[in-house]
Amino acid sequence: MLKNSKILTGIFCFGFLFLYLPIFITFLYSFNSLSTMSWGGWSLKWYKALFQNSLLMRGCIVSIKIAALSATLATILGTLCASQWIKNKHTHHQLVWIASLPLVIPEIVMGLALLLFWVAVMKIFPQLTRGFWSIFVAHATLGTAYVTAVVRSRIVSIDPALSEAAMDLGARPYKVFLRIKLPLLMPALASGWLLAFILSFDDVVLASFTSGPGYTTLPLVIFSYLKIGYTPQINALGSLIILTISLLMAGIWYIIYRKGSRFEA
Repeated sequence: MLKNSKILTGIFCFGFLFLYLPIFITFLYSFNSLSTMSWGGWSLKWYKALFQNSLLMRGCIVSIKIAALSATLATILGTLCASQWIKNKHTHHQLVWIASLPLVIPEIVMGLALLLFWVAVMKIFPQLTRGFWSIFVAHATLGTAYVTAVVRSRIVSIDPALSEAAMDLGARPYKVFLRIKLPLLMPALASGWLLAFILSFDDVVLASFTSGPGYTTLPLVIFSYLKIGYTPQINALGSLIILTISLLMAGIWYIIYRKGSRFEA
């Protein structure tokens, strides 16, 4: 039994190092004064160079805008799709099939299909070009599938007797949704929005097919830099993203801990 425990501990430590050691190395070498993998001392010059790099900063702003807007639209569409499935369960198979397509189709196939779709749209509306809106539509399409799956799993777990009891007591349908369903759905909506945001911010394949001149997302900018050669500015950018996410998660856990402590008291 003790031997098995040591083996499991060793596997856990190996997995932990395998996941987090590269992140630690990235953070460490963002302070390296040299542009190579040889250590040359501590320096903040790569962080200064990062904020002076207009291409990376522009790509980061574009990615945040597209991710926020596409995640919001995906949350709205995914919630409507999941709600429609609850109202009309005889259309269960059709809705699930349509909503699940982006989950099973390879991204390269989906990117090519969206590219052809956008080319056809540009023939009808010549004023449109590939850029912000084409990436936005692609990411919203992908995010809707994930949000639908998350919200639908939450809606199924809600007791329909709550809504029925509220309507029996005279509540209007919109009040039932705002006062009962929406608070119960908020964790799923928040999870779906964050998932769609991360998928959009991190996407490379769909963006490479649908992007245009002047609207290059941050992952595409990073890949273009890596084709030219290694630059520690990417380490500095990755470190800032990791630090931001860590602070955000720490804040969320702190809020949850404070609420739990208040309820226990």
